[in-house]
Amino acid sequence: MEWLNFTLLLVFILVFKLVLQKHVKRPNLPPSPPSLPILGHLHLVNQPMHRSLGDLCTKYGDLLFLRFGTRKVLVVSSPSAVEECFTKNDIIFANRPRLIAGKHLQYNYRTIGFSSYGDHWRNLRRVTSMELFSKSRLNKFGKILEEEIQLLLKQLFQESRDREMRVQLSSLFMEVAFNVLLRMIAGKRYYGKGVADNEAKEFRVLIREFAQLHGTAHLSDFFPFLQWIDFQGIERRMIKVMKKVDAFVQHLVNEKREKRTESSLGVSGLNSIDGESGTTLIDAMLLLQETQPELYTDEDIKGVIMVMLIAGSETSAVTMDWAMSLLLNNPQAMQKTVSDIEATVGIRRLVDETTLPNLNYLQNVINETFRLYPATPLLLPHESSEDCVVCDFNVPKGTMLLVNAWKIHRDPKYWVKPESFMPERFEGGEVEGYKLLPFGAGRRICPGAALGRTTVGLTLGALIQCFEWSRISEEKIDMTEAIGLSMPKLEPLEALCKPRKGIDDVLSSLR
Repeated sequence: MEWLNFTLLLVFILVFKLVLQKHVKRPNLPPSPPSLPILGHLHLVNQPMHRSLGDLCTKYGDLLFLRFGTRKVLVVSSPSAVEECFTKNDIIFANRPRLIAGKHLQYNYRTIGFSSYGDHWRNLRRVTSMELFSKSRLNKFGKILEEEIQLLLKQLFQESRDREMRVQLSSLFMEVAFNVLLRMIAGKRYYGKGVADNEAKEFRVLIREFAQLHGTAHLSDFFPFLQWIDFQGIERRMIKVMKKVDAFVQHLVNEKREKRTESSLGVSGLNSIDGESGTTLIDAMLLLQETQPELYTDEDIKGVIMVMLIAGSETSAVTMDWAMSLLLNNPQAMQKTVSDIEATVGIRRLVDETTLPNLNYLQNVINETFRLYPATPLLLPHESSEDCVVCDFNVPKGTMLLVNAWKIHRDPKYWVKPESFMPERFEGGEVEGYKLLPFGAGRRICPGAALGRTTVGLTLGALIQCFEWSRISEEKIDMTEAIGLSMPKLEPLEALCKPRKGIDDVLSSLR
């Protein structure tokens, strides 16, 4: 009898639930493909993720609501939807989701890129904006960038003046970008002659592995009950890599702290930028630590250093890699770039920050590279802090936002011949709206955008001005993408170079 009563009660509950669901209005969610129990839509997504999600958007629409296990995901692939997310809903989407990479590779979500939106993030943003990316700071840093580029030009000239030389450009791009940032941050160089070359090579490998791990999905991000099981081994690799990265940045902090103690450097001494003559970013942050230790812990300082060094150098180097590859595969565009430089700057002086803005075709090449091969094809994920509306659809609180910049950049609705390399498409000036997103959007846009553009522009401009570049064979450069947060090339870029005629006097005068 009790068994029968229990059965009748269970049937009543189920019928009541079905009737209730029928009369309750379903939330107006964005379109969603068919899903599987438990997995949700994970079975539809493969690597590289930006391409896989792009295919789904082509089939189901520019606004998709997906479920990755237990996690709600909004995929956005149109400029109008991006604009709504980062204007009307900017504060709502200002948070970052709690992912395993943020825990193990970002000091437990305390870095500027992965911390939650709030006082801590605002403090980090303010110190980097004032001490590294302000206009006055960037003007002073310009000397460092010019020096590093001249050292590179001198090295290439000495090695190739009597012959055509094969050059591993991917390595050179990384060395320049990393040295510039390291000198700004710590006042020292890490690559080139006279420095610890073996240690530098090891750290370059470490940076690449760090970026690859950051771009790798971890199942516990989507299935919380798996957080105690690391059967993929990714978590162990993250911890191992981060231990080495932490040791490196801690050494930089310790060096600066010891020098400050030895010299008793006070506030009045923190006026210049380069390491030998004055303050660096670490000096400035250590000074802030003395007055506000609760806001600027060693971990916070190391987090700022790590993000600027790794993210800044990796994205700039990868962009230069893709840009030079595109030019080598398109000789007419390379010749237009050369002609633009010769007409604007000539061969009696080097490209510098004053002439860079006038090199219109070079700027077009950089913008076209950003379009075809954005350093972050999927912008760093955001998360909604409350319910909101995007393009008339309801988006629940706690939804992870993925903006597919790669898809928007190659969509025929917004670009003519989107798969073709056509720098001329930017001759009209800057792109309106949210069609081009090389540095993100909204209040969490990359603070180093100006420095990144300048580094890429001056380095490429100087190399093209001073040397003739060609492919090592008749075959075109392989443009296959590797897996990683910054979408690097699968194959490192190699090319042949020799000094341009008439530029010898300028190159010979470099100190």
